[in-house]
Amino acid sequence: MMTKLPVGVLISGRGSNMAALVEACEAPEFPAKVVCVVANRPDAKGLDYARAKGIPAVLIDHKAYGSKAEFETAMTAALEANGVGFVCLAGFMRILSPQFIEHWRDRLINIHPSLLPSYPGLHTHERALADGVKLAGCTVHFVRAEMDVGPIVAQAAVPVLTGDTPDDLAARILTAEHKLYPACLSMIAKGTAKVADEQVEIAAEAVEAAARLYSAGV
Repeated sequence: MMTKLPVGVLISGRGSNMAALVEACEAPEFPAKVVCVVANRPDAKGLDYARAKGIPAVLIDHKAYGSKAEFETAMTAALEANGVGFVCLAGFMRILSPQFIEHWRDRLINIHPSLLPSYPGLHTHERALADGVKLAGCTVHFVRAEMDVGPIVAQAAVPVLTGDTPDDLAARILTAEHKLYPACLSMIAKGTAKVADEQVEIAAEAVEAAARLYSAGV
């Protein structure tokens, strides 16, 4: 029987990327399994989704802790108590400390709604439209202390169409995110995508599949 990578997902809201990961992990041949979902907000709807799927769903309200260090210690304790070996950020809207990131180094990935290194941070769609770019997209990357920086696993390109509003573009990119994130997690769990010298190396047998991800949103 396949040994699946035990994954924890951190969310702050509806957790649509978390749901995409959970659904992908339900396939018998998928090499990872979501074993825990942690949210930092009591109104995070993604917790209800996780519970409905029978996944341990833990609320760790950052406002209940006196410091970021205490909050992050509680998160790590909850993740490790549930056997988590790898962490995915899915709309988690708190800046993580270097200490937390180092604890989970090369076991922590994020999905960002732009083609990094372009448009890190917030308001990515508005900024892309203001600049008149013709391609937008999303990026899965390993997390480092600097925001939206880290070894890139893969990216999906999405066309920017005439007349797009930020909401139009966001919806098109979100569809791509829901394909890209599980595909990247699969490569990592299989060991075909690994960090080496601060870049992600894709194994030869996975290069063609990885290339297809670039147009996942088209």
